[in-house]
Amino acid sequence: MPELIIPNYRLVEKTIKSLFNLLFPETRLFSDDEIETNSQKLQDDLSFVLSGLTVNSEEIAQELFKDIGAIKEVLIKDADYMYESDPAATGQIEIMALYPGFFAIFCYRIAHYLINFNIPLLPRMITEYAHKHTGIDIHPAAEIGNPIAIDHGTGIVIGGTAIIGNYVKIYQGVTLGALSVDKSKASTKRHPTIEDNVILYAGCTILGGKTVIGNNSVIGGNVWLTKSIAPFSTVYHKSEIIMRNANDSTNE
Repeated sequence: MPELIIPNYRLVEKTIKSLFNLLFPETRLFSDDEIETNSQKLQDDLSFVLSGLTVNSEEIAQELFKDIGAIKEVLIKDADYMYESDPAATGQIEIMALYPGFFAIFCYRIAHYLINFNIPLLPRMITEYAHKHTGIDIHPAAEIGNPIAIDHGTGIVIGGTAIIGNYVKIYQGVTLGALSVDKSKASTKRHPTIEDNVILYAGCTILGGKTVIGNNSVIGGNVWLTKSIAPFSTVYHKSEIIMRNANDSTNE
């Protein structure tokens, strides 16, 4: 294997954005001829990006474009679930064209596909592009089911050994992280497992590789969890309201 050559960041970002537009041409009004022409050019661009990272750059680019239809079907299911989950959304096209959560999950699914070929650097470059663009930080090695709904999204962090099931909703500021950042634990499961049909509300933090959030559970905003909870649980902070009398005020 030759020495690794880090791909040009701008070329990576341009290629990923062009791939997004190719998969969802309704957001850019491309003609059928343009889609066919762009498809071959993008395959060539991806092969070039991969050429400094693997000796199998052409084969991997071909495999991705062979499977791109199946990846699109998964992403459409994500978009439909985001639409169903958000009463403010006016249609699927709005989700695809404008929602940062959809773009972040698109980047993740492309990056995760490439992880399976043991491609160094590039998968992380792709998800870091999404991180820069949306504020959503998803490690490409995380296992994320389908569909998933990411609403608002800014500040979400999903670690590399996290496992997320199907029909999960995640709101802004959620962290699925590790209890320890010790380098000796790099090969162990450090991030939590989220089972099917779970809602993670804004600002909740769930830590630890042994932490499992049981299916059909709801985790409230700003909750901190480091232990597993059973299916069909609801976890939230109890708010306390203290009523003051006007006479309790101190005049300076």
